[in-house]
Amino acid sequence: MKKRKVPLRKDIVTGEMHPKKDLVRVVKNKQDEVSVDPTGKKPGRGAYIALDVQVAQRAKQEKTFDKVFGIKVGADFYDELVAYVDHQQARKELFGNDA
Repeated sequence: MKKRKVPLRKDIVTGEMHPKKDLVRVVKNKQDEVSVDPTGKKPGRGAYIALDVQVAQRAKQEKTFDKVFGIKVGADFYDELVAYVDHQQARKELFGNDA
């Protein structure tokens, strides 16, 4: 049986390549609204970040998405991102890789 190729994406905070399922997509739409994209299918410019709370906190500290998208991103978005990543990381630990 042929092995499937695992899609890889670059984490914009650390610069490391990870399997797409281990990352979360953040998207900026045409109205310059930035949001977490759990499905990976929202229209707009996307950037990936690892499902790791330390990486999300580092993104908040360095204002990574401000630089990547070229707009001012509010602190409330970074708080939402850290909470989302924390929740997903907890789910992964609880349910294994299937979550």
